[in-house]
Amino acid sequence: MDRKSFLKKAKKKAGPVIRELENLYPDAECTLSYDTPLKLLIATRLSAQCTDARVNMVTPALFERYPDCEAFANADVEELENYIKSTGFYHAKARNIIDCCRELIERHGGEVPGTMEELTALSGVGRKTANLVLGDAFGQPSYVVDTHCSRISKRLGFTESDDPAKIEQDLREIVPPEESGKFCHRMVDHGRAVCRARNPLCEECTLKEWCAFYEENHGNRKRRNGAD
Repeated sequence: MDRKSFLKKAKKKAGPVIRELENLYPDAECTLSYDTPLKLLIATRLSAQCTDARVNMVTPALFERYPDCEAFANADVEELENYIKSTGFYHAKARNIIDCCRELIERHGGEVPGTMEELTALSGVGRKTANLVLGDAFGQPSYVVDTHCSRISKRLGFTESDDPAKIEQDLREIVPPEESGKFCHRMVDHGRAVCRARNPLCEECTLKEWCAFYEENHGNRKRRNGAD
C-alpha cells in the first residue's frame, strides 16, 4: 500500500478510535508528579527505563533538596546520584540533569524553553521528553511516543514503523493537534490495561473493530471457523 492510501485509511478510523479512547479514559493525564515545567523536565528524564511510580517516590525529597534550576546546576554529582539511584542509570541521569540545568541558565535564564528545537538541544532531552513537556507544561500539541504508544499505533495500523521519530511523524498526520496530548496519555492507559505487549486482551478490547492486529490474528481465524 502506498503512503497516501495508508494515511487515508488510518485517518478514516482515527476519529472513532480517539472517541472510544476518550470514553474509556476520560481523565487520562500525565502520571508524573510536578508543579513546574522544570520539575516535569527532571521527572521525565528520570523516568527513562523506570516506572513513573518509582520516580514519584524519589522526586519529593529530590525537589526539596534541589528546589530550582540553580540548585541542580550547582549540585554535587555524587550527592545527586544518591537521591536518584533507585531510578536506574543514575550516573548518566545525574550528569545529564546537572548539564541540562547549567545549559538552561546559560541559554534561557534558568527557564525551561517552550519549543521543540530548544528543548532537544539540552543534554539528555529527546523528542519524547520534549513532547511531554510541551504538551503538559505548556499546553502545546504534543505526540509522546513511548513504548505503549508505539505498540498500539502499529497494532491499530496508524504506522508501519518501529522508529519512534517516524511513528511521531505518522501520528502528526493522523491525529488532530488538539487531540494529541490526551490521545497519547490514553494510549498509555490502554496499553497498561488492555493492549499489553504480551498477551493483549484482544477479545475484551473495544478498539478491535478498527484494529489491524485483531483482524490479522483473530478476525481471519473467526471467518475461517465460521466457514467450516
